[in-house]
Amino acid sequence: MKHFGYALGAALAVSATAVSAQVVTVASGAQGSLAYNTGQAVAKVANENGITARTQPLVGYLPLIHAGEVDFGFANGVETEYAYTGTGNYDRAHPDIRLVGTMFPLQTGLMAPCDLGLETVDDLAEQAGDLRIASEYTSSTIIPFYIMGGLANAGLTYDDFQKVPVASFVAGINALGDGLVDVALVSLNSGAGQQSAVKLQDRGGLCYISLDDSEEGEAAFKDFLPAGDIISLDQNENINGLENYGANIMSIPWMMMANANVDEQLVYDMLKALAENKEALAASFGAFNRMDVETMAPSNEMPYHPGALRYYEDAGISVGN
Repeated sequence: MKHFGYALGAALAVSATAVSAQVVTVASGAQGSLAYNTGQAVAKVANENGITARTQPLVGYLPLIHAGEVDFGFANGVETEYAYTGTGNYDRAHPDIRLVGTMFPLQTGLMAPCDLGLETVDDLAEQAGDLRIASEYTSSTIIPFYIMGGLANAGLTYDDFQKVPVASFVAGINALGDGLVDVALVSLNSGAGQQSAVKLQDRGGLCYISLDDSEEGEAAFKDFLPAGDIISLDQNENINGLENYGANIMSIPWMMMANANVDEQLVYDMLKALAENKEALAASFGAFNRMDVETMAPSNEMPYHPGALRYYEDAGISVGN
């Protein structure tokens, strides 16, 4: 019996060592992107907590996570649902991806030059036919769904506007600053948004178009962005787009995912390291200041990894609210 105890202890030690010694791959986007900055911060904290993590700067990596070629990666909560179910901007389902948890919320909204007087989506509806709106986003195919959610909130569609194709999220913001479009999606406090606002100083800068937060308006919004929420922000002279008045904008969870077959204990340990080291994460990437551990596991069509569920149960964090 004593020999069995020693053998069991040695086996457990070897197993724990194997998990910690495994090189974990964390997919990140192109340098400077949201996914890249998130991945760098996560890998740093993982390595500081005994998990050997390496980032891989990849684009369009959800299929690679599904195939098990990459262990972890990031996407907004709307795209995770679309990827899992094969809807939205995905033409096939990816059933072998699981959620780990929310890193922080993404806050974004529709913006227009302030001199257009588009304070609310009702104003947007009144002028829609005369307005040019950024469309297609050929290299960021999830972005039109954000915009369609914002338009649906006012009973509008893309066809109510003059559509101007752009290549990417940043290209849409730049087109706004260059006067090529009147409406585009812009993240709160984004550098590109601030630069475009400076270009439009003679037009009052950029202002957010406030969404309708009624029950009906939110339901229409969620037809396109089921994982999203409408949040109310107060007037703030220090925040681009809110200098003149407060606005209701979009909030979407930015989430970590894993392949379904990643070791349960590894996912548990990774999530524990992140949840317990918010300050270290924020020191690497400031967006982690918005991380809220108590709301890391919102409802989503994509299921959570068993390792994540076990951590949330142990930590007393509710799942699916």
